[in-house]
Amino acid sequence: MATVTIPKKSVAVNPLKQSQPLGAALAFLGLKGMMPLFHGSQGCTAFAKVMLVRHFREAIPLSTTAMTEVSTILGGEDNVEQAILTLVEKSKPEIIGLCTTGLTETRGDDMEGILKGIRKRHPELYDLPIVFASTPDFRGALQDGFAIALESLMRELPQPGVTRATQITILVSPAFTPGDVQDVKDMVTAFGLVPVVVPDLSASLDGHLDETYSATTTGGTTLAELREIGSSVFTLALGECTRKAAEVLESRFNIPFEVFPSLTGLDPVDDFLQGLMDISGVPVPAKYRHQRQQVQDAMLDTHFYFGRKRVSLAMEPDLLWTWVHFLQSMGAEVQAAVTTTKSPLLEQLPIETVTIGDLEDFEQLAAGSDLLVTNSHGKAIARRLNIPLYRQGLPIYDRLGNGFFSKVGYTGTTRLLFELGNLFLEQEETKVRH
Repeated sequence: MATVTIPKKSVAVNPLKQSQPLGAALAFLGLKGMMPLFHGSQGCTAFAKVMLVRHFREAIPLSTTAMTEVSTILGGEDNVEQAILTLVEKSKPEIIGLCTTGLTETRGDDMEGILKGIRKRHPELYDLPIVFASTPDFRGALQDGFAIALESLMRELPQPGVTRATQITILVSPAFTPGDVQDVKDMVTAFGLVPVVVPDLSASLDGHLDETYSATTTGGTTLAELREIGSSVFTLALGECTRKAAEVLESRFNIPFEVFPSLTGLDPVDDFLQGLMDISGVPVPAKYRHQRQQVQDAMLDTHFYFGRKRVSLAMEPDLLWTWVHFLQSMGAEVQAAVTTTKSPLLEQLPIETVTIGDLEDFEQLAAGSDLLVTNSHGKAIARRLNIPLYRQGLPIYDRLGNGFFSKVGYTGTTRLLFELGNLFLEQEETKVRH
């Protein structure tokens, strides 16, 4: 059991966390024909857009209600209405994801009432889903905003239907990259199951060129698939933050679910494949049995370099859970764990303390480590402490291929073992030379 500590600083220095609206936008970007709409000033949207563009190196559709000083005081209903009508006319989205920001949440706009009023005045919007997520950026972090958007989607879009024996819903947390999601889909389909993945970042932010330009997302979970979720036979919730969305589906359609906090490492992947076997009645395909033997061999090859290594982590709670368990399974020690927001997982971590803090806290706690694992903002810290950095989380703006990186399944685990093992090996060779 870990003790969760929160430093009593009056200000964040070198922030680690990203905002809730950014997390909600990331969830919405995994849907086809989607246009995320931030209800706030232009700066809020520009900041999130730049962050996502730098990380994925893709065109990111993101719009704003462009609140000014006057509209902030008098009320933003006209701005929301005009933004929605303009988007319908110019971008023709299939779904709009409306997120609030700190500005409008502080003012206290009645968003449910505003949307009802807009729909009443504009019956032509009747068939356009507008999914609302309350995401003030003065509390919570990226993972919270992502979870709120996912919960709103599950509350509003799925419809009841006849249960399909092979269709399962997969809810994915922000700890999973587009490459992770693709590997999960491959595992599920290998058992003869039909996955409906929400959000499906592997089809929207995986880095592909389309023949025609689109103002909205060009891939991802379709509106038709979202409607049919009520017909699924089971829900797989990947990451603790997706639990509430899975509970919504259980209460609405009586669909059972299971939460898998991680899919990295031998035991978590074993559990996942066992779950797929139980749902489908199909034995584990031969290729995964072979991949399991490969990961076992990789663990034997690399454990000499992982043993007793001290690693410091700074990342969102779901990703932190994955990394702590993966490192400990290889004999490494977690020297410091810094995260962004509260989560039921934190107290269950098998380490002494977890700090909900910023990168200044991380730098102080990480001194003397053998490896740092955090996003690209940890680069300067790694340089100052003279410790290697392995980049994880968001944003990663100084490396290519973030959409393709995968750490899930036996193959992803093997890849991670060799990448980290090579870092430790290089470090030991450097020490010997000096």
